[in-house]
Amino acid sequence: MGSLTYDLTLAGLAVGSAAALTGIGLVVTHRATGVLNLAHGAVAMICAYVLRQFVVAWGWPVPAAAAVTLLVVAPGMGLLLDRAVFRPLSTPAPDPARTLVASIGVFVLLVGAAALLWGTGARSDAPVLLPDDPWIQLAAVLLLGCAVGAVTRWTRFGRGLRAVVDNRELAALGGVDADRTAAAGWAFGAFTAGLTGVLLAPLVRLDPYGLPLLVLEVIAVAVIARMRSLPVAAGAALAIGVAQAQMARLHPGGDAESVVQSLGANLFVVALLVAALVLPGVGGEGGSVARAAAPPVRIPWPAWPVAAVLFLLPLGFAGSDPGTAVQVPALAVVLLSLVVVTGRGGQISLGQAAFAGLGGLFTALLAAGRFPGLPALPVPAALAVAVLCVTPLGLLTGWPAIRRHGLALALATLAVGVAVSRFVFEQPYATAGLPVVARPPGLDGDRAYYAVELAVLAGALAAVAALRRGRTGRALAAMRDHEAGAQAAGVAVPALKLLAFAAGAALAALGGGLLVLGVRAFDPAAFDPVRGLLWFAAVFVLGADNLMAPLLAAALLVGLDAGTEPGVAAVVVGLLAALSGLRRRTACAPDAAGTAPPWLPAPEPPAAGDDRTEALRAPEGGADPAAPAAPGRGPAPPGPPPPRDAPPTPRAASAGGKAVPPGPAGRTAGPAHARPERFAKGADERGLVARGVRVGYQGFVVLDGVDIAVPPGRVTALVGDNGAGKSTLFHCLCGTLRPDAGRIRLDGTDITRRSAHARTRLGVARTFQELAVFPSLTVEENVLVGAEQAGHRPAAPAVEPVLRLLGLDGPVRRRRAAGLSTGVLRRVELGRALAGRPHTLLLDEPAAGLDTAETEALARVLRALAADGTAVLVVEHDPELVARVADGVLVLEGGRIGR
Repeated sequence: MGSLTYDLTLAGLAVGSAAALTGIGLVVTHRATGVLNLAHGAVAMICAYVLRQFVVAWGWPVPAAAAVTLLVVAPGMGLLLDRAVFRPLSTPAPDPARTLVASIGVFVLLVGAAALLWGTGARSDAPVLLPDDPWIQLAAVLLLGCAVGAVTRWTRFGRGLRAVVDNRELAALGGVDADRTAAAGWAFGAFTAGLTGVLLAPLVRLDPYGLPLLVLEVIAVAVIARMRSLPVAAGAALAIGVAQAQMARLHPGGDAESVVQSLGANLFVVALLVAALVLPGVGGEGGSVARAAAPPVRIPWPAWPVAAVLFLLPLGFAGSDPGTAVQVPALAVVLLSLVVVTGRGGQISLGQAAFAGLGGLFTALLAAGRFPGLPALPVPAALAVAVLCVTPLGLLTGWPAIRRHGLALALATLAVGVAVSRFVFEQPYATAGLPVVARPPGLDGDRAYYAVELAVLAGALAAVAALRRGRTGRALAAMRDHEAGAQAAGVAVPALKLLAFAAGAALAALGGGLLVLGVRAFDPAAFDPVRGLLWFAAVFVLGADNLMAPLLAAALLVGLDAGTEPGVAAVVVGLLAALSGLRRRTACAPDAAGTAPPWLPAPEPPAAGDDRTEALRAPEGGADPAAPAAPGRGPAPPGPPPPRDAPPTPRAASAGGKAVPPGPAGRTAGPAHARPERFAKGADERGLVARGVRVGYQGFVVLDGVDIAVPPGRVTALVGDNGAGKSTLFHCLCGTLRPDAGRIRLDGTDITRRSAHARTRLGVARTFQELAVFPSLTVEENVLVGAEQAGHRPAAPAVEPVLRLLGLDGPVRRRRAAGLSTGVLRRVELGRALAGRPHTLLLDEPAAGLDTAETEALARVLRALAADGTAVLVVEHDPELVARVADGVLVLEGGRIGR
């Protein structure tokens, strides 16, 4: 027993050492460049093939071949990737979504190139670099890890490396050559990838697909190390390797035997699944991440008849049936799922191949009567039931998407796809002995079946088109463009993400079932994770938010695979995806002319009681003024607003250290410090009120027992120095941050635990310091989102008054928000907030980026809103604007409201 344990431990150390090399390379590359290199396994595979070419095909001695491979070829590949692919994506600032797609493109490109150069067959004659002694391999890993740790911790290069990771632009200003540092990181990462490949190749069969996927699974150790700690990465790799080897001694017998064996063979997959779904996401759970979807492309209407004719051509082929063509409509349905999830919803999903495979497998099992608990079903019923069974499984990826973004979400979806492939598709208990899948009667011929597929594809396209045009489609686009802004508009982002992933799983399962019926057999290799990466890259580069993209991608992939050598499709798609980041990215930039927008000079906004301001607040069909308002909804409670000519308070306020001059018409912008009157027990607490709000970060107190009220009919300004806690308090009021202590009340109702979108639907609207508009939507659609999410049906009556009030009812209403001037975008964001007819409006530095005329127009709008009964809270650094609009000023100093 002791000898067996020792032997298994040695075997586990051999695998764990190779995994540790992968983890070290991924961590160093990420620390030097900020990129999670999903192509690490593909680089390892290419280096293993190059070494074999040198030794087996050309007869080189192993030491010389290894030196050239590891010291020239591998670092050269890393430098090439840095220079040609990833460096352009880091200027002026890294784009995580684009770098992720580029790394997927490199992965697909290298896999396709290997298939073209060396074929798709497995090779078992890979040269052995190190003696078959795990202790030697372990020693090499430990020496390499110690050397890297010493360099990064105690050398000037290491300090520069850490500076580049923290802030590339600031490091460059400090004299650090960021490009050279990143290039060194890429060269070292490629070296470790090559070393991993040449060490693993003799242990596994060398082929273009297996080795890259095997290394991809080992990303788990880098995720466990949070992409930072080399000792944790190496330790996790060795521990998992030894544990996986020790599981080979377990033989429970019975039905559990196959489960234990599959776990023992795929423990790194289990670790990846747990690390991706349970551990905190890589890069944090918040922050702004570039949306994954490619910019929408307007398809000219003649393109659709042309596409229809091209898809109908196989029906007219003379002689034999269409054959390979039956795969195109089915694959297009699968790829259409990415339009919903990635294109419209902006969520990176790398596991759609798993749902397609489950749809195909369940269809085959249900038709054969082998699905547990169900009898054999007719093929159409089997396909329908399979789709219903797979749809809830989409929540496996939708659930982590609620709090994960970018790299973390990509890893979670990839982990689900890899796990389904390893534990379902490749296991005999699920796929062994499946009979030929028969098609429904009358559809045995490919021509008839192809016609049915076209009908299903047309229906799926119509359904997705309707989804994209409607209320849900606009909410998905808002979530994709700016998630925090979508929540502020009232979009229930968590539920919408679950809906997107469930709908995507249903479409993928439908397409997968059609694929299996088309070829009359279930092939696990057709749905492996590598295939899923290829599908994602193809749809992305052709325009993810584009209904034509899945049609083009399906025709391209099937056509190239059938008409050329294997690997050509992967090379083409991979090259396009790898270079996709070089395209100009759409951004919300001012108009090129730089001229003032046509709404200036603006007329004086209507006074209180004017039908235009009343239209902003009255519900459709009018309202009974005597009817009581629900908490947090509708017009402000009855009663006159506080007097606007209140006497000045004894103490002058300051805004960012500047004296606040008195406002016009006798209004004084002094601090509203009437705390005993406003917060005394039993006092009137109408509107939004916060009591004893306390927030701390890592032992540092940001807010220390803050009390604040936002009374109806008044403009309250919140001022203070940078770092005083204004934004933190604002987030607590809006619902994007839950305080550690204290309560937030709305008309006496506790809303402390209510989410941001729930507070918006209660009538608390907000804007952001940094513009939170939806660039892919038009100005009118931006405002429409706010009205729709507030529950106004129809929404048009709530939108038109807002557009007129803010001067957005001209031709600009039809223009996309991308590229409009800052002044217009500020009005668009304000209009979206007003379209929900809020009673409380929270504005975070609304004058940022505005010129003098635009600021004056904003001040007139705010005064009109307050005169109409709206409670307004403004966080602002402009003392002149504060003096012009504020009825009271609160000064936040050191986490407390000044007395």
